Amino acid sequence: MTRKESLSAYFTIAAAAFGLISFHNQNNLMTMSNVVFKKLYPKEYTSSVSTRVSNSLLVGAIIGQIFVGLVCDRLGRKVALVGTTLLIVLGAILGTAAHGAHGSPAGLFWFLTFSRGITGIGVGGEYPASSTSASEAANEKMVKNRGPVFVMVTNFVLSFGGPLAVAVFLIVISAAGENHLNTVWRVCFGIGIALPLTVFYFRLRMLSPKLYRKGAIKHHVPYNLVVKRYWRPLIGTCGAWFLYDFVTFPNGVFSGTIISSIIHDGDVKKTAEWQLLLGAIALPGVFVGAYLCNVIGRRNTMMLGFSGYLIFGLIIGCAYERISTIIPLFVIFYGLMQSFGNLGPGDMLGLVSAESYATAVRGTCYGLSAAVGKTGAAVGTQAFTPIQTNLGKKWTFIIAAICGVTGILVTYFFVPDMTGIDLADEDRNFTQYLRDNGWEGAVGEDDGEDVFDDESSVDGKISEKQ
Repeated sequence: MTRKESLSAYFTIAAAAFGLISFHNQNNLMTMSNVVFKKLYPKEYTSSVSTRVSNSLLVGAIIGQIFVGLVCDRLGRKVALVGTTLLIVLGAILGTAAHGAHGSPAGLFWFLTFSRGITGIGVGGEYPASSTSASEAANEKMVKNRGPVFVMVTNFVLSFGGPLAVAVFLIVISAAGENHLNTVWRVCFGIGIALPLTVFYFRLRMLSPKLYRKGAIKHHVPYNLVVKRYWRPLIGTCGAWFLYDFVTFPNGVFSGTIISSIIHDGDVKKTAEWQLLLGAIALPGVFVGAYLCNVIGRRNTMMLGFSGYLIFGLIIGCAYERISTIIPLFVIFYGLMQSFGNLGPGDMLGLVSAESYATAVRGTCYGLSAAVGKTGAAVGTQAFTPIQTNLGKKWTFIIAAICGVTGILVTYFFVPDMTGIDLADEDRNFTQYLRDNGWEGAVGEDDGEDVFDDESSVDGKISEKQ
């Protein structure tokens, strides 16, 4: 491996971290923005408008995850990463500048819906593009510690994006004052432009990971054979991700609203401070999961995390009327539930989705799994307010407990455990599987880039079996 290739692997891992933190910052912008818009436009910012603006990011993310997942397998990791960065920047610029015609609040929220949708395509694409690149680069440098490294550059920064967004909000509102909330939300949106720009140069200069250059299939991908080989892990990663996002996304987007509702005066700054504490309590779960994934394995760590939804979901749900009157206790239990979510499915879903599939289809299968997850997030966000209105606020936590039980079962029966296994081994097994089933086609990049020399050229041909 040349020095340029070696450095590129490290930069790819670091750039994945900065790219993904921009995603969760964009996601968590709406946590406090929902509170602000409700203050600024109490009549116009109805629950249906709030849900539409929040869900626009999700709809865009679903499109981005599927489309960019295909792009990063067929055209390359670099093309996908550069494209997602540009989309995030464009969407963030439009969101910051959003206005309605003649100052119309309805026009403003439709503009935000459109701009957040564009941002969503970019941030959704970050999932397969950044995560597959990071897993492959980590596999090159540290096979045994691939899991913890992957967790720290993916879910840690995703989880850190929440407290970061709230911390930025607190700094801006302290500087601008609560009488200038219109300025506050626009500045927070504007700061979201800078984060993806920090990695744009490095992504332009990066090389595709060595695993991808050896294992890519850019033409005539045998998707029927892919489904035949990977149907069980696809059920596991798609199903578990749906359940996780169904719980965690609406609880993230609307947690500010939940906390605001139990604070007697609904003070915006006080709500943000409790929200920051909630995010801080949830963060340690990431480190515990990163440690346990090698000790007890990916599958067991994920089931342990889902069990936290069961335990704390039932505690909060069954005792909601009492706990909600004691704000510190409520925030601690709420934070612990989210911490277990980070420990288990939050840490492990990206990891097992990157490890369970061969390099040739890793982006596609990862993107599909994440897209099903975001579908769960959209369903959860859409159902969140009706559940609270018709069944009561406690039922959002009881349903989280039910999802925890279901997640344990899906993980146990369908999610493979690839702890300590070299990703190149599955690539070789997948290639042999294709050969045994009569597929013929080129394996490896053949794009004429100057990153190759004669010894590292990886073009291959699967022999014909008729």
